[in-house]
Amino acid sequence: MYAIQTHQLTKSYGKHRGIDKLNLTVREGELFGFIGPNGAGKSTTIRTLLGLIKPTSGSAQVLGLEVGRQQGQILRRVGYLPSETQFYAGMTARDLLKLSADLRGLDCQAECRRLSDRLQLDLGIAADQLSLGNRKKVGIVAALQHQPDLLILDEPTSGLDPLIQEEFFALLEERRQAGGTVFLSSHVCPKSKTTATERLLSAKDKSQPPKMSPALCNTKPNASACPAKYLAWQT
Repeated sequence: MYAIQTHQLTKSYGKHRGIDKLNLTVREGELFGFIGPNGAGKSTTIRTLLGLIKPTSGSAQVLGLEVGRQQGQILRRVGYLPSETQFYAGMTARDLLKLSADLRGLDCQAECRRLSDRLQLDLGIAADQLSLGNRKKVGIVAALQHQPDLLILDEPTSGLDPLIQEEFFALLEERRQAGGTVFLSSHVCPKSKTTATERLLSAKDKSQPPKMSPALCNTKPNASACPAKYLAWQT
């Protein structure tokens, strides 16, 4: 079964297309790296899959459920980290994470503490005093603490120091080993080169391929399987 599947998925903003006829499949149990330069449509794809924006045409399924028609069921089973996080002032990291769990009707205190310890996150820090790295850690814990079937992470490593990045990828692998699926977007080819089972590299168009060497990601290109705006790279 596929965790994510799209068919001719397109999102247009007037004459500009954020996504152009995207056909994408992500199998359950994969750690899938969605790699491409800024402006290539990665975040637009993610927001469309989550039902935050409506596609112009095409269709998508997440965990076998129809995007746009079964959104509540999808969101209950997904953990999402946006590329930028903003929090309510006057709350601590602990308060924010409890609010996130409460909105799902779940008690995630034990898992919250475990993840926070692994990421070296001080839960007593006030929201308005969180550094970029600590804001990212709060977002990661919020996405992971309810142990979702599918993690969708948009630029998750920005702001994290190298040691915390190592721990972060270890947590992702543990979630995958437990049966979860991870969909990770980035504009660089990071540690995912050794952990991702499959990657999609999005480019502006076929005539202007990304300036990235296959050797950098230790992958082989497979352009024939994807539409004009995308190139697939597999290990």
